[in-house]
Amino acid sequence: MNRVEEAGALSAYRRCAEISATHGRTYFLAARLLSPDRRRAVHALYAFARHVDDIVDGQAKDAALQLDLIEKRLRERLDMRDPGHPGDPILFAVSHTILRYDIAPEHFWTFLDAMRMDVPGSALFRNRYATMTDLRQYMRGSAAAIGLQLLPVLGTVVPLHEAEPAAAALGEAFQLTNFLRDIAEDLDRNRIYLPIEALSAFDVDEPLLAHCHHTGITAPRLRRALAHLIAVNRDLYRRADTGMAQLDPRVRPAIRTAAILYAGILEEIERSDFAVFSHRAVVPTRRRLLIAAREFAKGARYPRRPALGA
Repeated sequence: MNRVEEAGALSAYRRCAEISATHGRTYFLAARLLSPDRRRAVHALYAFARHVDDIVDGQAKDAALQLDLIEKRLRERLDMRDPGHPGDPILFAVSHTILRYDIAPEHFWTFLDAMRMDVPGSALFRNRYATMTDLRQYMRGSAAAIGLQLLPVLGTVVPLHEAEPAAAALGEAFQLTNFLRDIAEDLDRNRIYLPIEALSAFDVDEPLLAHCHHTGITAPRLRRALAHLIAVNRDLYRRADTGMAQLDPRVRPAIRTAAILYAGILEEIERSDFAVFSHRAVVPTRRRLLIAAREFAKGARYPRRPALGA
């Protein structure tokens, strides 16, 4: 790149960092524990996912067409092995990141297909999930794929494929936490991302969810259903934690920080007595900073082994 192109590239990555700082506070804080190059790549991946998610959540009539166009442009840049012009900051930054870290493009096509499942009128559209198995099929693209996108950026001390199950589990754990926190917001969009089968086991149906949303009060039987799903969510975090030792030691503090902070949302939901309809569960800033500082201090003691995927 010449100086003008380099300036454009830096501007593109700065734009991605701004998006991450505004919309992904946990990821942004955790990314601060990474090296500058890895941090920029994480911001690029987050900004791309956020941009696509905003298109879908905006419920524009042409959302499906917009997703098709994004996929077409990204495929063109990757086929040419050229990130293109920095004038389109998010597309440039994510293309540059994919090429630099040799991330498998299939993870992005899987992600985009999952986003199409949220678009009414799409052949893939779904807004209800009968079982956890059905929901995990959605999360394979919406969440696990993002964990797999991140893995080559973070680097591993084992062959990449050995670290993939834990990375996918962490992505799913984050996603399920979002679903539990954002029940009201999803209902506003006529979506239910909790398995109907699991809710029914506690005598929770859609009319009850609508009533709780309207009144802002979580019914006792819904509290029990949420407690069950939180236990399921924590199991995903436990499975993901087994993969921490497979990551480059230099990135473990950042990923562990993100996992602890996101799992902390579950604690906040419990602390509020499952009041998910009256306020949004957030880990307090002071606790977030203390956890980040603690994990960074631990990271200074990690053994330094060469990473295979960096």
